Amino acid sequence: MKISQIGELSLLETIRKKFGKPAKGVSTGIGDDSAVIKPDNRNLLITSDMMVEGIHFDRRLMTSYQLGFKLVSVNVSDIFAMAGIPKYLILDIALDKSTDRLFFDRFFDGIKAAIKFYGIALIGGDLSSSKKHISIAASLIGYADNPVKRSGARLGDRIYVTGCLGDSACGLEILKKIKRSVLIENKKSNIKIPGLKIETATLIPLLKRHLMPEARDPVKFSKYATSMIDLSDGLFIDLTRICNESSTGARLYLDKIPISNQAKKAAACLKLDPLKLAVSGGEDYELLFTAPADKKINAIYIGDITKKNRVIIDSKGRAKPFHAQGYQHFGI
Repeated sequence: MKISQIGELSLLETIRKKFGKPAKGVSTGIGDDSAVIKPDNRNLLITSDMMVEGIHFDRRLMTSYQLGFKLVSVNVSDIFAMAGIPKYLILDIALDKSTDRLFFDRFFDGIKAAIKFYGIALIGGDLSSSKKHISIAASLIGYADNPVKRSGARLGDRIYVTGCLGDSACGLEILKKIKRSVLIENKKSNIKIPGLKIETATLIPLLKRHLMPEARDPVKFSKYATSMIDLSDGLFIDLTRICNESSTGARLYLDKIPISNQAKKAAACLKLDPLKLAVSGGEDYELLFTAPADKKINAIYIGDITKKNRVIIDSKGRAKPFHAQGYQHFGI
């Protein structure tokens, strides 16, 4: 059944029933012109992300469940990147009237799975029609006692990441190769790529990192972090943002950039450079942050904040400048 046969009011009521009663701290949730929340006496964090079909996602390569889960995750990642606690989600979605009801239901199943995973609540939003492509956007409200900004890096700080880089970009290249979606939410998925000998156990973590990334909670190190950003557009471009905001340079060590064995294996089969995927691929949603060198940090050390120059050091100690390479909207 197409959503045009169901109508906006019925669809909205479906959403309202699916997400139940207002969460703690919400006195008025879905159903009124505005949600009413009672914020604690803390700093409010507010973020928003948009995903447009054909730009941020391809319906041929991902399920609507995965799309819903990822939309929530990328917003949560922004709140985590400022050492915040995510709380309340607002969702806007524009669908072509010929969209199948199953797409709608599975999309909100993905939203529900994600808000349960992160312990947040959907409190409202908007539903509209579109001429052709799907557009979805979410805003997320959170709290932070001491927000960590991009501008706090200082000379002598160390640079850290929370996990391996390039997995998401590698997962995207795999999807482009197989040209179809994969039900990674189904643990029994068995993936085969024609002409390539890559085991399912190697593929699944890479596909999951691209399709259903899990945002990294900084709670174990946030009290030491001097600056922080989530890696949405690539290591080089996101580190450049920290350096620009902090008016510093940076020194990265090539042999310290973490790349998973799965990404190395898959990249070799796909004839891609795993290091290039790691530094400019984007959408890993790991956290990149800086902290004083004398603090014990449970993360991966990859470099140092310097006074001015921005360079990467190879295994032989040779320095080469790096630039803001990664995904940019309106880029040439």
